[in-house]
Amino acid sequence: MVVLITGGSGSGKSAYAEKAAVSLAGKGTLYYLATMKVSDGESRKKVDRHRGLRAGKGFLTIEQPADILRAVPRMNRGKGTVLLECLSNLAANEMFASKEIRCDKEAADQLCAELCSLAEHTEHLVIVTNNVFEDGVPYDETTRAYMEALGKVNAFLAARADAVTEVVVGIPVSIKGKLV
Repeated sequence: MVVLITGGSGSGKSAYAEKAAVSLAGKGTLYYLATMKVSDGESRKKVDRHRGLRAGKGFLTIEQPADILRAVPRMNRGKGTVLLECLSNLAANEMFASKEIRCDKEAADQLCAELCSLAEHTEHLVIVTNNVFEDGVPYDETTRAYMEALGKVNAFLAARADAVTEVVVGIPVSIKGKLV
């Protein structure tokens, strides 16, 4: 099963995604595929907060900020539930890995292919993404390219996911399918 969970910053999507992953895993193996690069104090605080939220829930953490398929050998192939947190970080890491910014289409196509492959190597894949498209602020060309790539991947995943949920002020709103 593939589950896509979206929402704005601070909406409660991470807590909801953890509950969903724990429920789907049952007594099976539970992985947390962490994509955030720790680059400053603020990102360290976010990582520490998320570690605290999932403490005691049975997650085996794999830190893989890019090239997510490199995480597969560290998982029990074909078994287990993977919570990927989060697609927004992963997209940024892939697009801005070097001084040469990758075009949005190239990055989106690669991410879509890698996420499909990852789903084939798991029993359940829960993906957290951000809704970054509603603030109405005009952004520079680079940021718009990132938003385009993330939007393409979000739409691709939403079309293929078994369930899509948007978390709004802590309330999960089902968009497509049901988790269980």
